[in-house]
Amino acid sequence: MSTETNKRIIVGGFEEGMNQGNLAYYDQYAAPTYVNHNMPVPGTGPEAMKMAVGMFKTAFPDFHVTIEEVLAEGDRVSTRGYFTGTHLGVFNGIPATGKSVRAGYIDIWRLENGKVAENWVQMDMLGLLQQLGVIPAPQPA
Repeated sequence: MSTETNKRIIVGGFEEGMNQGNLAYYDQYAAPTYVNHNMPVPGTGPEAMKMAVGMFKTAFPDFHVTIEEVLAEGDRVSTRGYFTGTHLGVFNGIPATGKSVRAGYIDIWRLENGKVAENWVQMDMLGLLQQLGVIPAPQPA
């Protein structure tokens, strides 16, 4: 697949799958062996991807990802951006706080034959936990 096709598949996963809630997108574009190396979801394939998205949609029903940059080379696509949402459900054991959050992320995706095979995600979890009030924010000097 071309790098442009790979970029379209990944951006579609964010726009259609996450932002529009069309989880069937992953049935078409996630490989049966897909694995997320950084998210605590069991299993592989489209169902694992749906579980990861579902975890965020349950905790942040208005979850929305904004992509600020997309880079691609060969079978790899990387995106950088942030997500916003209101914490209205349990997230990683943290009860709903009702707080609005914005958390940055950078990820790398590997595609194989037009399907997402692997991904790695680094998210600003410290900033997210500070916004939720779980960890104190730094105090001015």
